[in-house]
Amino acid sequence: MTAVLTKPRPIRLKGRSYLALTLTPELPLEDWLIRLDELAALSAGFFLRRPVVLDIEGLELDRAELRDLVGKLSGRGVRIMGIEGATASMLGSDLPPAMSGGRSTADVEPPAAEAAPVPEAVAPESVVRSDPTPGKPTPSIIVTQPVRSGQSLFFPEGDVTIVGSVASGAEVVAGGSIHVYGTLRGRALAGTMGNASARIFCSRLEAELLAIDGFYKTAEDMEPELRGKAVQIWLEGETFKVGSIA
Repeated sequence: MTAVLTKPRPIRLKGRSYLALTLTPELPLEDWLIRLDELAALSAGFFLRRPVVLDIEGLELDRAELRDLVGKLSGRGVRIMGIEGATASMLGSDLPPAMSGGRSTADVEPPAAEAAPVPEAVAPESVVRSDPTPGKPTPSIIVTQPVRSGQSLFFPEGDVTIVGSVASGAEVVAGGSIHVYGTLRGRALAGTMGNASARIFCSRLEAELLAIDGFYKTAEDMEPELRGKAVQIWLEGETFKVGSIA
């Protein structure tokens, strides 16, 4: 018999860019962390599953202080994927890797305490808050412009309706349900205030990530036959359910 040797396929290496937030700490760190906590309190889910780069350029920290800072951020649910501005002696296997050369995008503005947050390219007059039903408040907003790449729309008070599309690299975070009357290509996080009955609706599913009440479904996990379809997504227990609405 002749042995047939098959050559293994080569490992494929591809370049791919991702949208990440950059955090730039300020001294004293304890005061800066307090302000970060205040931001997180105003914006439920602000750092939820977001990749974050820590920029310490010009900040006089030693390795122990840097390790302590990364640990405190991790305890707050802030996932540091890389560190900019650190010397080689400061980093090691117990810390995220060094990063450099990132390309800046539009700033991500956190919402104000008393105002419904709006994507930076959406004019205030294009956002309408529905009148709550007496005795049973059900706040919602309607956005009549697309949510573009790099923009984040946060509305932890209730439902969000977008009369347009959500671009790749964009994000919509709602305390209630999310309705997209266009293509959903970015990230949609519904029910972020503990609302397991929230749903996500879209006219065309091309999402990068879906989340309801802290449970996640990435693009790789979605059924191929539902891509490009009009669907609704909901939770049954801890299981994602996706159904066609066409």
